[in-house]
Amino acid sequence: MTNSPSIEIVPSANIVRGRFIERLNRFVLRCIVEGQACSAYLPNPGRLWEILLPGCALFLVKNHRTAMGKPKLPWTVVAARRRGRTILLHTHLTNQVVARLLEGGLIPSLAGARIVRREVRADHSRFDFLLERAGLPYLLEVKSCTLFGDQIAMFPDAVTERGSRHLQELAAISAREGLSCGVVFMVHSGGARFFLPDYHTDPAFARTFLQMKDRLDFRAVAVTWGRDLRLRPPVRELEIPWDLIDRENRDSGSYLLVMEVARDLNLTVGGLGEIFFRKGYYLYVGSARRGLASRLARHLRRRKTFFWHIDYLRDRADDCRAIPIRASMPLEHDIAAALEGIADWTVPGFGSSDCRCPTHLFGMKAHPLRSRAFLGVLQHFRIDRLEADLPGK
Repeated sequence: MTNSPSIEIVPSANIVRGRFIERLNRFVLRCIVEGQACSAYLPNPGRLWEILLPGCALFLVKNHRTAMGKPKLPWTVVAARRRGRTILLHTHLTNQVVARLLEGGLIPSLAGARIVRREVRADHSRFDFLLERAGLPYLLEVKSCTLFGDQIAMFPDAVTERGSRHLQELAAISAREGLSCGVVFMVHSGGARFFLPDYHTDPAFARTFLQMKDRLDFRAVAVTWGRDLRLRPPVRELEIPWDLIDRENRDSGSYLLVMEVARDLNLTVGGLGEIFFRKGYYLYVGSARRGLASRLARHLRRRKTFFWHIDYLRDRADDCRAIPIRASMPLEHDIAAALEGIADWTVPGFGSSDCRCPTHLFGMKAHPLRSRAFLGVLQHFRIDRLEADLPGK
């Protein structure tokens, strides 16, 4: 696409800038638009932790009155800015992007393919495109990818049973009907070079992805968006490091527990005795050489026999979220060292009686998932550290 003109998906005259305040639910944001606080529709169910940070720039379009009456929300979010990049968030527009790329022959491995029909029903699902490729029918599904580090993109950023089902159904259709089928992951970061399924977040999807390696055509295509929401050259197909996926997607590794303590608390913690926990948020680092999923499920339960230091605090915490970091190598102590550098305070000796770390429990005044520093640590251990193992490194 080096010599191709930029592509406009949403007329720039219709775009209004805004600022993100908070996410009210999966599909509604609170934001500032034209100097006023308001709610906006977000057509994207992903977690978007790394993007939707307080104050981030948003691109929105006005929702106009239709034949059905006044819209429920006045605005729809189209895109956002992250680390100097514009990222398309409107998942429904991703198909339009792929259609324009197909029509322009801008996906090299699908050059010459012609769109026959959109929204094609097959088995129990509806797939995005029926193409004609080399004179034969070709069924294509599209997924939007907004999770990426420096050179690696991952999908999904939230558990997607629907995504796994799509892969399984496409493979079944291909085997039964002899029909070629594929999936395009549209990566909204021109800096990406490699694509992996996000086995941290959805190991079941990653396993399905790996199982379908020889049964479906997988493509990841990286694109760059300008500040005017025009697609800029180049368009790049990414490499999928299959051996790395096979090595890393396992039920072992490290994890973080993110807990809220809503009020000051004095608590007796096993052999550590009485500890004062100030109001705030706590990050606990742990590991499981096997059975990581079971370990996390245990931590999330309140009713259990207390065994570890963390059991005492988890029992009294007002909220708890588990974040796995699946890996083939031990990372627990490196993660603890990284968190010590960004924490507001620590609890000495907590969870570290069997290692040399000063502690495995760290406190923060604000919610870690709204902290760029914490999300930077998470991105490093989940994504960027893998760059050293990529082909050509």
